[in-house]
Amino acid sequence: MNAKIVEDLVRADIEGALVSVEGAGANYNITVVSDLFDGMRAVKKQQTVFSALIESIASGDIHAVYIRTFTPEEWSQRAEREEGEEGLEG
Repeated sequence: MNAKIVEDLVRADIEGALVSVEGAGANYNITVVSDLFDGMRAVKKQQTVFSALIESIASGDIHAVYIRTFTPEEWSQRAEREEGEEGLEG
């Protein structure tokens, strides 16, 4: 298993999502941005991404995942916050 395969699994299950996967072997950090998450509680967002990976987890191809989920609005706000913080560091 590699990060590209994990990314493809999530993209196939959550249409139109922006997906970033880092990691190798059986451990991955996954970030997903999707309109689908609008109005969902955090646990439901995690479960939605997890469901795309359940077969790979059950088979042992994936051992550990750290999942971060955002709506496009949350992602935009996060980016704006980070830009503001960078300006303060200089």
